[in-house]
Amino acid sequence: MIKPTLASLSLLLCSAAACGQNETPVSELSVTNPLRSDQKDAAFTVPAAKIGNGKLAGIHFQHKGEEVPYQTVDTNGDDRDDAYLLMLSLDARERTTVSALDLDGAAPPTFPDRTQAELSHKINGSWKDREYMEGEFRNVDSLRVPDEHTDHSWYIRYEGPGWESDLVGYRFYLDWRNATDVFGKKRPDMVLQNVGQDGFDSYHEPSDWGMDVLKVGSSLGLGSLATWVEDHALRVETTDSVTSRIAENGPLRSKIRTRYYGWEANDRKTDVVSELSIEAGSRMTRHDVQLSEELPNLATGIVKMETGERMRGQAGDYAYLATYGDQSLADDGLGLAIIYRIEDLIELTEDEHSHVVVLQPDGDNRLTYYFLAAWQQEENGITSPSDFKTYLDEQLQRLTHPLKVKVSAR
Repeated sequence: MIKPTLASLSLLLCSAAACGQNETPVSELSVTNPLRSDQKDAAFTVPAAKIGNGKLAGIHFQHKGEEVPYQTVDTNGDDRDDAYLLMLSLDARERTTVSALDLDGAAPPTFPDRTQAELSHKINGSWKDREYMEGEFRNVDSLRVPDEHTDHSWYIRYEGPGWESDLVGYRFYLDWRNATDVFGKKRPDMVLQNVGQDGFDSYHEPSDWGMDVLKVGSSLGLGSLATWVEDHALRVETTDSVTSRIAENGPLRSKIRTRYYGWEANDRKTDVVSELSIEAGSRMTRHDVQLSEELPNLATGIVKMETGERMRGQAGDYAYLATYGDQSLADDGLGLAIIYRIEDLIELTEDEHSHVVVLQPDGDNRLTYYFLAAWQQEENGITSPSDFKTYLDEQLQRLTHPLKVKVSAR
């Protein structure tokens, strides 16, 4: 399993003395929470060029004498890390200072893994028609989807890439369905590495870590990419080829980048780059989409359930479409939500299988939206529609008013 971060590649925790707690910072970060409410596990990114000598190495961060969790990340998609992602918890309206310090040859600190992404397929077997026979699973960094592969080929563990935070897990089917599913988690440690190892679809049954909690079927599941065609949402079903890779796998954020070549949609073809990322302490998956050709009516949505109460809300720059009810496969409380920029909205609609949000990409054929799930059986889980609405309103405020960061050299 790859861990392309300075923090998670380290072998030792640094001591205060070894990490230069009393040394003069090479840079200082002024960080402000603009909200009148606390922000727990708030992430922010600082370009490496603004820290110290601008090199992406030899730096760690402290706040009030304590190590600040961080990892290095790629901000422009060229597969080369160029920034630091840090995480703080701040009180309402709090303004504080984070010091960037030179490691001076000491080992960088390590931090607990609070996110994970993985992709696992079988090796040492063989294809027979469109099924992969025998073999064993191996985790890989990337995969070109074989031409033989389809749904229930038994080739990819839990049928596609998976990603998780300490609160929730997700997967999407890396085949013609390309729909997103939800793993409800009962505990905060990383669990995906064990899912589907004791039977191909064992995750449909309750276990000590949790279970698959969503019935996707022919719907958009939760947050799946689609386009709106006349009266229905069309998922990314027909393509020339597909590749997927683990772009980040760090303690604070993990990301999956999938490239769909030649997606046939609305009587035209376009290539798609899809990036799905999740941060520690968050239920939200961020979905960044880039098209090679204009496709004005992208769509996403939520599976229709008879027991789900439909909800809408907006605050600041964002709005949500959500459902909550006893709609999990465990017949208990599950909240599902799409969060989108208000300015991107074309319409809210529905088809036979899904509640649908139709969105307009920007002038560069880019679109970003978010989706999340909250299961009743999580630690301190959300157990009512009103509590889910309160949680969603908080997420809109955090997206509209992120932490403000100012970097100064010393």
